[in-house]
Amino acid sequence: MKRITLFALVVLSVAVAAAAGTAVATNGPKPVEFTFTGRLLADPASNATSLSVDVKTGNRLALQKLVGSGRNQTFAVDGDTEYLVWTAGKPSVVSIDALSAGDLVTIHVRAPRDSNLVQVVTTPASIVADRGGNPGRPHLALWLFRGTLNASATTSSVSLHVLDGNHRALRSMLGASVDQTFTYDAHTVFVLWQGKVPTVISATDLKPGDRVTVRVRAARASTLAQVGATPANRIAEHEPTSTGE
Repeated sequence: MKRITLFALVVLSVAVAAAAGTAVATNGPKPVEFTFTGRLLADPASNATSLSVDVKTGNRLALQKLVGSGRNQTFAVDGDTEYLVWTAGKPSVVSIDALSAGDLVTIHVRAPRDSNLVQVVTTPASIVADRGGNPGRPHLALWLFRGTLNASATTSSVSLHVLDGNHRALRSMLGASVDQTFTYDAHTVFVLWQGKVPTVISATDLKPGDRVTVRVRAARASTLAQVGATPANRIAEHEPTSTGE
């Protein structure tokens, strides 16, 4: 009996150790988002495995990796990379050969925070967003609010339980109710994200409880009430943290 009990304990110990090893393996550092924006240096072929970009800017994480390196960088892409072309705020999924030299693109790469630049650029991009050769620069500040819909959209507004947003939006929310109403008009683009793939929808497709992102372009000095009364540029359902735009 003792021999059987001892054997059982050994088996149990091995199983626990294996499970612990699996937990360590699967609970590694969570990838973070590196975004690089610049001009494509060459037309990519349909079977291209990389894109050459003259980097102009990026998020803080990306710019930190570029310190001491040149602006011209080559980024890896693969069969899982999604290519999006944004026109008048509307996204279209395209193939890599739809991109052209000189286009302004944003490369999104997810990699461990402690990756060096070589490791980042050799990690295949998750999304490449193309805004064309002359997209223009927005004249108004971006106010971005994320939350859940309180109710179905009316003919001109959506009610949002705000949970997050960019710095400008969150600062405007200080002392205000977390439930805010935002207006929209015929120029507002409604988008549904399914994974990395966006589809243009209508306001009537939104349902209470949906996770929604509202983007409004308004003057930097606007009050929260003024922002809410300014028709949104885009209202997106289930938008990932990185949208490629």
